[in-house]
Amino acid sequence: MRKDGIESISKRGEQSKLWRSRTRSHVAPDEAPSEPEPELEEQSPWANLLPELLLDIIQRVEGSETAWPARAVVVFCAAVCRSWREITKEIVKTPEQCGRLTFPISLKQPGSHESPIQCYIRRDRTTSTYHLFYGLVPSEGESDKLLLAARKVRRATCTDFVISLVANDFSRTSNMHVGKLRSNFLGTKFTIYDSQPPCDSIIPLTARPSCRFHSKQVSPRLPACNYSTGTVTYELNVLRTRGPRRMHCILHSIPISSIQGGTAPTPSALPKSFEEQLSPLHSSKGKEPILGTISPSLPARPVSSPDSAELLALNNKAPRWHEQLQCWCLNFKGRVTVASVKNFQLVAAVEPSHNVSPEEQEKVILQFGKIGKDIFTMDYRYPLSAFQAFAISLSCFDTKPACE
Repeated sequence: MRKDGIESISKRGEQSKLWRSRTRSHVAPDEAPSEPEPELEEQSPWANLLPELLLDIIQRVEGSETAWPARAVVVFCAAVCRSWREITKEIVKTPEQCGRLTFPISLKQPGSHESPIQCYIRRDRTTSTYHLFYGLVPSEGESDKLLLAARKVRRATCTDFVISLVANDFSRTSNMHVGKLRSNFLGTKFTIYDSQPPCDSIIPLTARPSCRFHSKQVSPRLPACNYSTGTVTYELNVLRTRGPRRMHCILHSIPISSIQGGTAPTPSALPKSFEEQLSPLHSSKGKEPILGTISPSLPARPVSSPDSAELLALNNKAPRWHEQLQCWCLNFKGRVTVASVKNFQLVAAVEPSHNVSPEEQEKVILQFGKIGKDIFTMDYRYPLSAFQAFAISLSCFDTKPACE
């Protein structure tokens, strides 16, 4: 009996040595774990609900939870299983149609025609970061929905604002990277770079891809290009006269026809690197996930290519001089309360040949202004997206000695 015990111990020792030798001599491939089979995913009991019942449930949830953080329930419905996800995609509309932001792709889609989508930006001077929140003004409970975050990076010849979906990851090789804003040396011209083409079926001629990572950082799961989708230019103040800044924006992916009945590019999904995981639009506490694979239903209509038409240009609305207050004034309709050189309103820059009505010419597409120490409001509407509006607003935070 003792002999049998010794033999079993020696066999186990040989097996362990063999296992250790195998682990030392073989290296596991650097591959992502295989995705679960569709059959296994659909084995969930929730996937067996009748389609009519499931449609009614999600419609009720989507109709009742219209504001964050309660709207996270809509996202949870999309994360249950494939059948729930497909029905949620059919029910949830784009910001242009419903005026609400639900999934990460909503940040790349144009805003509403009817009323502006209201957000605010919080600046952190110590970390040089800027956080875009969904809401009128900061709430006391700090439960506002974080939409985008940016970090200011000063370089020898330029300044970069790296834009991310989360507040703690600004790596350009991360799945959370959505774009950046880059200035020239004087801080008078800024270029908006997007991590994906502005529309799934259109890559504008002005979009020039640029490498985003070094040759040693090889990862096929990450997008490799930035696309130039717009520029923001500040007019030089050569005579050093006092007055507001003069801005001029050109959006390379949006035609001028979008403000007179036309359409703006509306991406239907984020890049593949986003779709391979649940990429949440985190709240300030990081507890409310948003499913990155979801794309709200898009209207069945063709999108005109911007390279065959004139591009949309925006100018800042000229303020009026107030004799009693002895300052330049604009009507922000109560959304801006502190005077600042950064405050602005952008309207479409049109020519008489465009045949744009006076009402559309006066309609504010993007407004930005200060309401407190390091707190600014940002309201945007169609045809701008939250990402484009945020990038334009970030240009105000760079130093511009030649423009003031």
